[in-house]
Amino acid sequence: MKLCTLLVAALSFGICCEILAAAPPNIIVLVTDDHRADSLGCAGTPILHTPNLDEFARQGVRFENAFVTTSICAMSRATMMLGQYQSRHGIDDFQTSLSPAQRDASYFGRLKQEGYYLGFIGKWGVAEPSRELFDFDRGFPGQGRFFDPKHPERPHLTIRMGNQAFKFLDECPADRPFCLSISFKAAHIQDGDKETPYPFEPDLADLYADEEIPRYPLSESEFIAKQPPFLQSNEARVRWAISFDTDEKYQRNVKGHYRQISGVDRVVGRIRRKLAELGHDKNTVILFTSDNGYFLGDRGWAGKWFAHEASIRVPLIIYDPRMPRDQAGKVREEFALNIDLAPTVLDFAGLEPSEGMQGVSLKPIVEGQTPSDWRTEFYYEHTYQPETIPSSEAVRTERYKYIRYLGRDFEEFYDLETDPIEANNLIDDPKSQQLVAELKDRLTELREAAK
Repeated sequence: MKLCTLLVAALSFGICCEILAAAPPNIIVLVTDDHRADSLGCAGTPILHTPNLDEFARQGVRFENAFVTTSICAMSRATMMLGQYQSRHGIDDFQTSLSPAQRDASYFGRLKQEGYYLGFIGKWGVAEPSRELFDFDRGFPGQGRFFDPKHPERPHLTIRMGNQAFKFLDECPADRPFCLSISFKAAHIQDGDKETPYPFEPDLADLYADEEIPRYPLSESEFIAKQPPFLQSNEARVRWAISFDTDEKYQRNVKGHYRQISGVDRVVGRIRRKLAELGHDKNTVILFTSDNGYFLGDRGWAGKWFAHEASIRVPLIIYDPRMPRDQAGKVREEFALNIDLAPTVLDFAGLEPSEGMQGVSLKPIVEGQTPSDWRTEFYYEHTYQPETIPSSEAVRTERYKYIRYLGRDFEEFYDLETDPIEANNLIDDPKSQQLVAELKDRLTELREAAK
């Protein structure tokens, strides 16, 4: 009798596992703002307090070489939604919304067509939100504010967004898979607030209070003085003066930026605990990334926009509770781009990429595969507001980077193997001329392919 009971139980367990494996997974996409790749405890900045994201990385797969193809909010977010380079999707300002065709081809639109219960929380970033897509809509246009001046007693925006995520999860119908996209404002500067440019939750004030944050590399005046005048007087330099030009402001504002990241970390932990409480933790895929990197005083800049590593490299962690256990905690070296986010989300949902998507799903890599034909280079483009932010394009290979500034007689070439912080511009080195010529040709080819 006991044997029969055990056999029945085992059979039932096997059937349940098969049903769970066959069911479309729930998906959560978490996107921070102005968050450079090394600004996580697990990714190279141990002073940063990110225990929940560090644990998330230990359970999932972290991509060491994740990049954006355009380092600015609206363009990068459109790229993540559509899986396309800016050259193809054509959104190159903050006023252009998704067209109806783009809305339907986005990962949101495709999942809606498949019956997913859709939620969006936070900074939409691409002009006016496509509200008709979402069953649960808490998105907002523009930059928003961490503390609403009309309601000063209300909690910090990051906390409010966590509360909204709880509401979404509580309201999800039991008979439909869900996809929740949370687009944090943190760790973006609060534009226009020179006194408190990086507002954080008040109860995080003691975090990092006793720490002395070291300056990032290439923040020395000697390095900055060697750069051409247009790189010393652009918008990134203006923002540096707001945030980092004195030691007191540097310590205060980098700590504020770090506290914003730690605030996001707390919300991520809360959401994961809520998933477990509701029984969703065994069938919910979570992706965590950022819309672009961020200069924290390095090269004498604050902001992003340029093709240097601090600006284009972003964090990327993907967790699938159904993935092979031996993949947990892996750090993968393959190039992952923000054009890959939409195809990856669709692949986890069992869908093919939309027509015109240029990215490739990262799901096979998360599952432990090593594609033989994976990219070893990519094209970077930035054309927004050239009068204050010098337009540029670049090609980044596994070892080298070539940058050209559009309409200006200045180029950069770096050997990232020997110079990972991009301190030594080798563009005039006689030994580099053949390689530079090859990269210029390759940049032309990649530019055309991006259209």
